[in-house]
Amino acid sequence: MGSGILFSYPELGTIAGVQGSITYAACSALPLMVFPLLAPIIRRRLPEGFILTMWVCERYGLIASLYLSFLSLATMFLFMVAELSSLKQVIEALTGLDGLPVVIVEVVVTSIYTALGGFRVSFITDNIQGALIGVLIIICAIAVGTSVSIDTSKIGPSGLAEPSLLGYQLIYILLIGIVFSNLFLSGFWMRAFASKTDKDLWIGCSIASVCVFIILLLVSSTGFIAAWAGVWTPEQYGGLAFFLLLERLPAWVVGFVVVMVVVLSCAVFDSLQSAMVSTASNDIFRNKLPLIYIRGMVVLVIVPVIVLAVKRPSILQIYLISNIFATAALPSILLGLNNNFYFLNGFDVVCAGFGGMLSVFIFGAAYYGDAHKGAGLMILKTGLYANGWSVFGVFVAAPIGSLIFLTVACIVRLSATWIFCKVSGQPFSALDKSIISPHFQEYRGPGLDGDYKSV
Repeated sequence: MGSGILFSYPELGTIAGVQGSITYAACSALPLMVFPLLAPIIRRRLPEGFILTMWVCERYGLIASLYLSFLSLATMFLFMVAELSSLKQVIEALTGLDGLPVVIVEVVVTSIYTALGGFRVSFITDNIQGALIGVLIIICAIAVGTSVSIDTSKIGPSGLAEPSLLGYQLIYILLIGIVFSNLFLSGFWMRAFASKTDKDLWIGCSIASVCVFIILLLVSSTGFIAAWAGVWTPEQYGGLAFFLLLERLPAWVVGFVVVMVVVLSCAVFDSLQSAMVSTASNDIFRNKLPLIYIRGMVVLVIVPVIVLAVKRPSILQIYLISNIFATAALPSILLGLNNNFYFLNGFDVVCAGFGGMLSVFIFGAAYYGDAHKGAGLMILKTGLYANGWSVFGVFVAAPIGSLIFLTVACIVRLSATWIFCKVSGQPFSALDKSIISPHFQEYRGPGLDGDYKSV
């Protein structure tokens, strides 16, 4: 959790109120419990693996692995944009200074210490991050409680205390989106596979889920509190709600928040850098290129990240875009964990991913009656609104369309293979289980007790 949470969660609090805040916090916390479910299955089948794409390569082949790697890198790229943009906006909102120099300093500092310490440094900064978030939340909660007065006459007219259509839609939109989006991030997988036992993973994720829910609920609540306190109005950008509240707090609290935000942002950004290096090194270059060159490439990638961050994009929109791509790509890939779908291959899942995004476009064009607006819906160009079914439809069309295209691609491939075998006189073996990679079979060697060596 970096500085981006100070924009996206309060923004939703100004849109969907109390219901939306609780939903967003819960749907951000619960997806962490997916890793104790999936990680043990994957590392039994591929004991030497430490990120999802390694299993995808063994199960579906190189092309599918590169496809997923590209999407993972794109997701991390978007998260980097969100983090640096958030940091810049925080500095400018709280100090009135240009935030770009701070962004550049953070990039330089994190690049240096991750190059020297590798991914282990990210584990250390994670622990520091957790402690600082706790301190930040406690101080801000006390300060808001003692310095901000709520005008009760504004609660009813705001509608933020009442359930809404969007509030109910968000239960599905956010849950499915964040579940699949988290699976894109190599940093989560490396931490999951670094756990010594399955039990440790369950305990760690359970504690993390509870902490994440509490923290994000408190942060998100600043959205509707700012509205009820009269410091935020619907004409303003909802992502500023937290900072508008801070203007009512003592100066020392604001200064403390600035320092904490910079530290938190560094912790998130170094994790994204390390995960991007690991993904590129292992998946793209197959560990044949020295890490120093990979790190250099990541630094070059950060240049356009900074350029986009300066444009101050909506942080919530960035997260939702990554969720759309994830919900289109991953459902078909995860079917490979089930032995009953042994006949699926890389061609099928790649077609499914592109088909999921095409389905979003088709839905958007049909919903609006306009192809241009349908294309805009693929990146939620119109944002997240409290009325209508457009955003909900996106997150239905993406996974269902993906599975439909998966089925069509599989049928076409099997039919073409069968026809070719008939014409050439070769045996048809596309449905034989013997063609499966040995890594796809359940691992039966040492380690089934759940005790694994730390990565």
